[in-house]
Amino acid sequence: MNTEPWRLGAAELAAAIRDRRLSAREATDSVLARIAAVNPQLNALATVLADDARAAADAADAHQALAQARGEPLGPLHGVPVTIKVNVDVAGQPTTDGVVALKDNVATEDSPLVRSLHDAGAILVGRNNAPAFSLRWFTDNAFHGRTLNPFDAQVTPGGSSGGAAAAVATGLGPIAHGNDYGGSIRYPAWACGVVGLRTTVGRIPSYKASAPNRIVTNQLMSVQGPLTRSVRDARLALQVMAQGTPLDPQWTPAPLEQPDAARPGRVALFTGWKGSRVDRCVLAACEQAARWLEAAGFTVEEAEPPHFAEVSAMQFQLVMNDMRRGGVAFMREHGDEALRRALEHYLTVTPEWDRDQILEALTRRFNIARDWAVFLERFPVLLMPNSWERPLPIDDDQASPERVQQILLAQSPLLSTAVLGLPGLSVPTGRSEGLPAGVQLVANKFREDRLLAAGEVIEHAAGWDVLEQLPSRWL
Repeated sequence: MNTEPWRLGAAELAAAIRDRRLSAREATDSVLARIAAVNPQLNALATVLADDARAAADAADAHQALAQARGEPLGPLHGVPVTIKVNVDVAGQPTTDGVVALKDNVATEDSPLVRSLHDAGAILVGRNNAPAFSLRWFTDNAFHGRTLNPFDAQVTPGGSSGGAAAAVATGLGPIAHGNDYGGSIRYPAWACGVVGLRTTVGRIPSYKASAPNRIVTNQLMSVQGPLTRSVRDARLALQVMAQGTPLDPQWTPAPLEQPDAARPGRVALFTGWKGSRVDRCVLAACEQAARWLEAAGFTVEEAEPPHFAEVSAMQFQLVMNDMRRGGVAFMREHGDEALRRALEHYLTVTPEWDRDQILEALTRRFNIARDWAVFLERFPVLLMPNSWERPLPIDDDQASPERVQQILLAQSPLLSTAVLGLPGLSVPTGRSEGLPAGVQLVANKFREDRLLAAGEVIEHAAGWDVLEQLPSRWL
């Protein structure tokens, strides 16, 4: 092939392998060579599984020869290299969650989404880095080290799936797995100039045998999803990851595509929240995306989602009070210094609630979710920033509780949607002042199809190719 395999998207790579223009081993070797060239400086991958990946690629090529001789179909990701975050289970590998104390926490079985990727023929080449306990918007930990933002080493690559975003952005695999509790897919995708899909709670199974007891807010808000370089690949990854299992009782067999998905409809543009400073680059990206959607036939109107300030604050208040009961002590004991400092800042700015306050918040959450559902029936797509501020300077959460409070306000577009369990798509729009620019799209539950359709309109208009935009040091 004229194009180096590591530069290809997942759909292109799968087609080339299926058509025998490329072998799974050639694709894997190309990505591993790219990892060897880039990852020592970037540190997007905490672990590189080179030997296992080559063996799996050889097995995939042998299987392909037999399957095609018998006229049997190949999996949709047959031979495609992928990476998995360090906080879900991969059989035989430690689920470290970026924590030294968990270095021997070896998984005995794959998490369901990992199994689905294997069943689809994907080749696991490495594990994406994350902050300790995946609890920061910065990807750095005392065990695996710091992941750089490939566009600016002084700016966060996002968190907690910052390793996934940086890996995809630099060609260390076309699909990376991430998860999103309060923006941990969408924020890194935006910071690194790639596509990040936060799925609906119940769309992709969330389960790991190494830690099966999830606290209540994690059950209500945390999801799995893909980070990719194109909307097309995000759709493909979603189709693979969304396979069901009884291990996650929230998993729902909702259709991935409905007939009205691509039909241009009404879009709510929300950029004017008075509760936080809005960076001019953030505002410009949203306004540009709105113009592109209007040119494609969408009707764009300015509108604020219901109870926005209230529900945004509720996310962190619920999460931190839940963690006070189930997790803070363990994190204080085993987290690294940066995690402990950030955690203390989080706790300082979060009022301690009693039982009745927590139950009242959960009751109120249900009513707000109803109002948002009605709003998103009127406006099938909500267009807004991922954050009101530009990507944060590294370790900005270490400064003070007051700065952390400002960060929480800035992240309200991420927090508001997470607390309601809604899907969100981060899609690039271009570049601004040296960093990637982009927007977030939100829809009603299980309407990822609407997000992907609108995201493709923006993607096509932007003409953004992150590999072409990388600084020369990575090329």
